[in-house]
Amino acid sequence: MSTSPLVVLVGPMGSGKSTVGALLAERLGAPYRDTDADIVAAEGRPISDIFIEDGEPYFRALERDAVRLALAEHPGVLALGGGAILDADTRALLAPHPVVYLSMDVEEAVRRVGLNTARPLLAVNPRRQWRELMDARRHLYTEVARVVVATDERTPEEVAQAVLDALELKDA
Repeated sequence: MSTSPLVVLVGPMGSGKSTVGALLAERLGAPYRDTDADIVAAEGRPISDIFIEDGEPYFRALERDAVRLALAEHPGVLALGGGAILDADTRALLAPHPVVYLSMDVEEAVRRVGLNTARPLLAVNPRRQWRELMDARRHLYTEVARVVVATDERTPEEVAQAVLDALELKDA
């Protein structure tokens, strides 16, 4: 079995990477992995605590290492944290992989996650901060993506099917 991911999902928080990733893995008969979950497991604490206690640069270093390891050894569906694409080395590592950017607008983000303060980068004025994050990141998501799949007003099942169709992958 290949040790390269079948699909790598990127996109903003709340875009459905975890939900769609699990559905894709099930449909492809492949394992699912989330680099944020890898970090939480390794650190034994939530990402919000890592941000508060050690700062964003420390978290981004953990994230860079988690993505590098997962890309090297995971043969299934891989979901990356929303900010993983900020690192130039990570973007370079993504180049040969089938990366799918799950896009959505701010209204969809409000519906899905309520832009709540459990998200460390959205603690104050979450709607404005979400827009600013997306203004800073959208071009990076697009840069690494082989395919862009809009998730607005679509069910996770519809998004998963759109990803399979776009990458010309068949169910297991």
